[in-house]
Amino acid sequence: MAIPFQYGRVVAGEDFINRKDEIKRLKSNFESGINTMIISPRRWGKSSLVRTVAASFKKRKDLIVCYIDLFLVRNEDELLRLLARELIKQTSNRWQEWGDAVKNFIQNAVPKVSFGTAEAQAELELNWGTRKPDPQSIYQLAELIAKKKKARIVVCLDEFQNVAHLDDPVAVQKQMRSVWQLQQSVSYCLFGSKKHLLTDIFTNQSMPFYRFGDLMYLDKIAAEHWERHLVSQFEKTGKKISSLLANRLAETVQFHPQYVQQLGQKVWLNTVQEVTEEVLQLGLEELLNDTGIAYHRDVESLTSTQINFLKAYLEGVREFSSRETIRNYHLGGPSNIVRIKKALEQKDIMDFFSKDPTFVDPVFELWFRKHFL
Repeated sequence: MAIPFQYGRVVAGEDFINRKDEIKRLKSNFESGINTMIISPRRWGKSSLVRTVAASFKKRKDLIVCYIDLFLVRNEDELLRLLARELIKQTSNRWQEWGDAVKNFIQNAVPKVSFGTAEAQAELELNWGTRKPDPQSIYQLAELIAKKKKARIVVCLDEFQNVAHLDDPVAVQKQMRSVWQLQQSVSYCLFGSKKHLLTDIFTNQSMPFYRFGDLMYLDKIAAEHWERHLVSQFEKTGKKISSLLANRLAETVQFHPQYVQQLGQKVWLNTVQEVTEEVLQLGLEELLNDTGIAYHRDVESLTSTQINFLKAYLEGVREFSSRETIRNYHLGGPSNIVRIKKALEQKDIMDFFSKDPTFVDPVFELWFRKHFL
């Protein structure tokens, strides 16, 4: 019997829960040529959302969606090669067209097509030849291809926050925007997994991508959607979970998409016929044990004052700069509070974007509470 819960990968179909409003909005942006920036905590389903919308245009010839993951990009040359290679590949119908497309659109570039064990595994490599291309010519590539094909293109860039790690990130972003904002046949969807970096890129008035397009914040998926999904997934495999326990399961991990699926799997595996309170608790303990090794490593990277700050937060403290809080939790002084917050945000431990700060990872919050309070 197949396990009815999936996590740790991009999901689609019945595994993709709700997001009807977001799908409608993003599809409209794609069709209207509106640039979109998406911000949410990591593993909240941004990639699944974008891929779901992209798949809905698969049969359209007048609109091509290109999905490019910048996860491995560490310098501008890698960025340029990746953009050029993926735009050529994803806007071509056959691998036989790649070489001609490179020659037509990129001066001095030398294409090399290699093959795996099947034609579907064909790969394109690019060498710059005698002279590296002007970065602006690569940023303009999608527009040139769109005009040649008489189609519109949507370029979706996952892990876009990695541009912040390049040698001169602001200069690169300025070049990108200076080219992209003038394009008539191409729009962009920018998103990634580092909320604090993307928030700075998209909402800081001094940054090039400020007000570049429609800024979408993904909210939590509502409890009723998770309840229906969990009850349905158990029922179709001959098992049962009550609406009450389905809600409690989702609420335990703060309706976090990946963790609802992961905890759902743990509980399902431990259920013979019907979920009980004991089975739900057993599933949670297994989840905490599975994630504990990584969380131990995360805690080892924290200073004592950062750990004390987390303890204070979980004990209800919100006025961290007060003399009493600093004294009771040994936080080192008012000026150190700012440094602690910045460090916890950079390490993706806490999110201070809203007035009420939160843990980025709700399961880490449960694990930390269990071991440190």
